[in-house]
Amino acid sequence: MLSICMIYSFCLFFISFISFLMSLKFMILDYSLMLEFEMVSINSCSIYMTILMDWMSLLFMSLVLFISSMVIFYSNEYMSNDMNIRRFIMLVLMFVISMMLLIISPNLISILLGWDGLGLVSYCLVIYYQNIKSFNAGMLTALTNRLGDVALLMSITWMFNYGSWNYIYYLDYMVNNDEMKLISLLIIFAAFTKSAQIPFSSWLPAAMAAPTPVSSLVHSSTLVTAGIYLLIRFNYLLNYNFNYMILFMSSMTMFMAGMGANFEFDLKKIIALSTLSQLGLMMSIMFLGEYKLAFFHLLTHAMFKALLFMCAGMIIHNLNNCQDIRYMGSLMNQMPLTCSFFNISNLALCGIPFLAGFYSKDLILEILSMNYLNLYIYMIFYISTGLTACYSLRLVYYSLMGSYNYVSLNLLEESKIMLKGMMGLILLVIFGGSLLMWLMFPTPYFICLPFYMKIMSFITVFMGMWLGYQTSMFSINYSCKSFMFYKMSMFFSSMWNMPFISTYGMNFMPIYLGNLYYKNMDQGWSEYLGSQNIYINLKKYSIVVQNILNNNLKIYLIMLVIWIIIIMLNLI
Repeated sequence: MLSICMIYSFCLFFISFISFLMSLKFMILDYSLMLEFEMVSINSCSIYMTILMDWMSLLFMSLVLFISSMVIFYSNEYMSNDMNIRRFIMLVLMFVISMMLLIISPNLISILLGWDGLGLVSYCLVIYYQNIKSFNAGMLTALTNRLGDVALLMSITWMFNYGSWNYIYYLDYMVNNDEMKLISLLIIFAAFTKSAQIPFSSWLPAAMAAPTPVSSLVHSSTLVTAGIYLLIRFNYLLNYNFNYMILFMSSMTMFMAGMGANFEFDLKKIIALSTLSQLGLMMSIMFLGEYKLAFFHLLTHAMFKALLFMCAGMIIHNLNNCQDIRYMGSLMNQMPLTCSFFNISNLALCGIPFLAGFYSKDLILEILSMNYLNLYIYMIFYISTGLTACYSLRLVYYSLMGSYNYVSLNLLEESKIMLKGMMGLILLVIFGGSLLMWLMFPTPYFICLPFYMKIMSFITVFMGMWLGYQTSMFSINYSCKSFMFYKMSMFFSSMWNMPFISTYGMNFMPIYLGNLYYKNMDQGWSEYLGSQNIYINLKKYSIVVQNILNNNLKIYLIMLVIWIIIIMLNLI
């Protein structure tokens, strides 16, 4: 009997295949299709649901559905001990449906439905394991994404001036209209929160509290890429004077994430920071005006990142939910196929020639080299690429190559179901880049550069790999070099203190002021002079009266004696 995971996996795979064929057809014919469904019509006021189908939306939809089908297939084994696996699968499906709604919408209202759906379902998935860490991570994720939702709501309100929320009709008008720059700023702000750019980066590694199949889906093709996809759709609106500021912020995100991953020891967080670095790369190339290249890298990145998370999930699953890479090592002896997949996707991430990542990363770096930009941008791109190679090789050394550091009682075996889910993606990681390159760019880019600039990307990658290998080599009597620069290590490993600022930094002052108010007002002067004072005085006087009433005979005699004494004194 087929399980629920298998059924949904096959359904998603079938829809993905149909979508891919349609995208090929639309691409060849250079064809776009808009479908309008009348939802409600009351008193000649109609509400339409609009769907935009072109090669871009169909291709992205195909990839998201394919990765989702593999992730659900993989979850059949990974979540097999979970009592609520049906609920988990339903949440993942709701997540995918929200993403579909966002992809095919040319309308800001239906985009908001998908956008908010992603935010709410991601909260449910991040708190899935229901512990304090998950709750905190879920709240941070949800609240950061709410900022973007507010920006999107404001842009919807502003578009109300133009008679329709179908932004696709107004793109040409928006380009020449200064008023519309406000909408583009709001959309950029929304995309920054969803794609976790500086200063909203802290939620992305925190969202690793979710189950690994969810991380695989979230960090490859759904939640974090929603902001990038929205900007690709709004690419005509990006104001070139404003672009350089955004370019600076996204390049800093790329550098910060690459540097942070080199100090991290949590397997999933390293891969999450790698996602953040790649999102910074996509944003940067988009604000250089190459939206097609950003979309190309978005697709290739989704392939190898989903596989990378699946391999990490297999390792964590086998090591009894241990995520610390310092406990791993020599896994290639026990899990050869998983480690092969892990290595291939890591090499694709670094941009090793003829794997998926190479076609987009190398092209991005060469396009950047052709642009008239300052030395800072040129250097930060190449340094970030080098850091990617550095943390990738460090990860490989710690987990797959180095000495075996885990407890002696272990049972490492590769699950066949999980391996089948990963095998579906490995073909895309190897061949997907070249396939997409030939499909999307029928006329190849002509890039004319001097020899040393042409091979600069290879030099950077191999130097990064060498550095990663040298820094991760250690032995029994090894003293950790990062302790020599303790404050600097803390600063880089904590993502430039961003998690601290966005959690404790946000709630410290309200809680501190609330405490002051409570002490000085509720429990302070107002209480002392107000209700408490009245209560204390009434209590004091009532005690006096009560004493008089309880001891009335004695009091009467004493008062009589006093009265007689007073009379006698007066007579004298």
